[in-house]
Amino acid sequence: MLNLLTILQNAMMREDDFSRLELDLKGCERNYRYFRSLLDPATKLLVLVKANAYGHGAVEFAAMMQRAGADYLAVAYPVEGLELRQNGISLPIIVLTAGTDFYPEIIATRMEPSIPNLESLEAFCGHLRSAGLQGYPVHIKLDTGMHRLGFMTSEIPALVEFLNAHPEVKVKSMFSHLCVADDPEEDAFTAAQFRLFEQNTQSIAAGIGYMPMRHILNSAGIERFPEHQYDMVRLGIGIYGISALPGVQLAPVASLKCKVLQIKHLREGDTVGYGRWGKARPGTVIATIPVGYADGIDRHLGQGHASFSVNGHRVPTIGNICMDMCMLDVTGVDVKVGDTVTVFGADPTVTELADILGTIPYEILASIPRRIERIVVR
Repeated sequence: MLNLLTILQNAMMREDDFSRLELDLKGCERNYRYFRSLLDPATKLLVLVKANAYGHGAVEFAAMMQRAGADYLAVAYPVEGLELRQNGISLPIIVLTAGTDFYPEIIATRMEPSIPNLESLEAFCGHLRSAGLQGYPVHIKLDTGMHRLGFMTSEIPALVEFLNAHPEVKVKSMFSHLCVADDPEEDAFTAAQFRLFEQNTQSIAAGIGYMPMRHILNSAGIERFPEHQYDMVRLGIGIYGISALPGVQLAPVASLKCKVLQIKHLREGDTVGYGRWGKARPGTVIATIPVGYADGIDRHLGQGHASFSVNGHRVPTIGNICMDMCMLDVTGVDVKVGDTVTVFGADPTVTELADILGTIPYEILASIPRRIERIVVR
């Protein structure tokens, strides 16, 4: 008799026959080569795998990046980095929103915290002293205009004074975040950010007696401002297939796919789904698929506002999106139970769905829950 663990493992092995997010390894490598080609050979490349690798699966994607040759990874929260360490990821990991509660775990797993203020730096040094450590790598976050986290220009003298008095830490890098690198109309603001970053990093380096690594470019910045690549760049949405430049066709890495559960032939006047928003015409045929708003399929994609692909045809949604399922109008299309439906991937693209929703691809990708299995396709 199968035990519960065996049953679960067998079910997971068959997940690709139900709903899955396919990760295109070759497409990912192609995107990586594209961004790498924009950089000097000596420039390090950090890949962001926060928010479950933008919904792609952090462990799977981090392993792909480790094989591809990335120099650093970055996560938002300590628990994200701990998951990577527990699954054999050995690359240096920056924790961008380290807080203060997980400093012992960060130290124990040799992760490297982003430090946005003196309070965080003081707390981290306290833990390092307790552990008897010196020269631990930290990354100083500078606020050059985002006004989210980071040291302001007026706070730099106090930062330099503290760093010189505390050998527990060594500044591995100084960095900042661009607000509008993807918007040509805001290039004057971006240029001001670059100037302030240069000014502040030079001040810190002069004060502490050495120049740490510097990085300010995000994906859009790499494409539009490679002259400011400094020592390292941070590659986020670009590696997942979204470019900031018109006409640049990156490979869509993620494809959300599922199988048709049931086909129904409706009569004129029949209705579909909650609220009876789906109205059947004469000869209407619908297909039910096992993804819903709990799987990242926004309810605003229902009622025909979006269409997905099946057997080479685009078919619109019909009725409201349910929590775990939605229905498609497949009238006139040869579809049977078990056929594969592409919610997004090459056709339609995640950008197309984002445009329908008036949002950005990040939000859709990051909303795909962990119950959707990630499958690396080579």
